[in-house]
Amino acid sequence: MDIKNLQAIISNSGNIVFFGGAGVSTESGIPDFRSVDGLYNEKYKYPPETILSHRFFIKNTMDFYDFYKSKMLFLDAKPNKAHNRLAELEKMGKLKAVITQNIDGLHQVAGSKNVLELHGSVHRNYCMKCRKFYDVNAILNSKDVPTCDCGGTIKPHVVLYEESLDDKVMNKAVEYISNADVLIIGGTSLGVYPAAGLIQYYQGDKLILINKSTTPMDKNANLLLNGSIGEILGALELWTYSICQNYHYHKN
Repeated sequence: MDIKNLQAIISNSGNIVFFGGAGVSTESGIPDFRSVDGLYNEKYKYPPETILSHRFFIKNTMDFYDFYKSKMLFLDAKPNKAHNRLAELEKMGKLKAVITQNIDGLHQVAGSKNVLELHGSVHRNYCMKCRKFYDVNAILNSKDVPTCDCGGTIKPHVVLYEESLDDKVMNKAVEYISNADVLIIGGTSLGVYPAAGLIQYYQGDKLILINKSTTPMDKNANLLLNGSIGEILGALELWTYSICQNYHYHKN
C-alpha cells in the first residue's frame, strides 16, 4: 500500500521538507479559494481577486476590511491531523521546515517551530506609517479602518495581489528545498506563482505528492497519494512507534 511506501521513506530520512497549501487547512474548516466551495466561486460586490489586491486595499480600505474580517479570519479553527503529524515529525528531528502558502498560523498552533510563511500571516499586522506591530485583535475590534496611535493605517502582514513575496523567506525556502532528501507536497494545486515555482529547486529523488486533485507535478512524483492529507498523514499514527525506533537507532 502507498501508506507503507510513505512510511518507509519517512523512516529512512532525517531531512524532510514539507510544502503545503490551502488543502492543508480546509480540513480545519478554512475554505480555500479555487475549489467548487471556495471563495472565488461565491458572489460579492467585487471579485475576491480584486478585493485582495494592493490597489484595492489602498483605494477601498473599508471595503477591503469588510471582506477580510468576514472571509479571511478563522480564529476558532484548530489544527488537524496533518498539522499535528508534521509538528511531531519536526520534534523528532526528521522534518526540517514547513513551507506554507497559508496565512492562518495553524502550523505554529500545532507546535511546528520552523515555519516559512510565503504569504504572511493574519496574526501579524503593522502600521504603514510607523511600522508598529499589532496582533489580530486590532483588526477584529476596529469598527472602521484599523488605525495606529500615530494615525497611520494598520495593514495585515499578508501578501496581496500585486505585492511581492518576502525575499528572505523565499531564499530560505529555496535553501531548504534544495538541500532536502525528501520533499512532501500536500494540499496545493501548485498553480499559484511564484510560490509553486519553488518546487523546481528540489534535487532529490523522493518527491511525494499528497492531494485530492491532480497537479502539474504529478508526473514527476516518486510517490503520488490521492486523498485527504489529514487522513493520509494521520494514518502514520499507526506507525509512530517504528518511526521513533528508527530515529533513536540512528541517533545511537
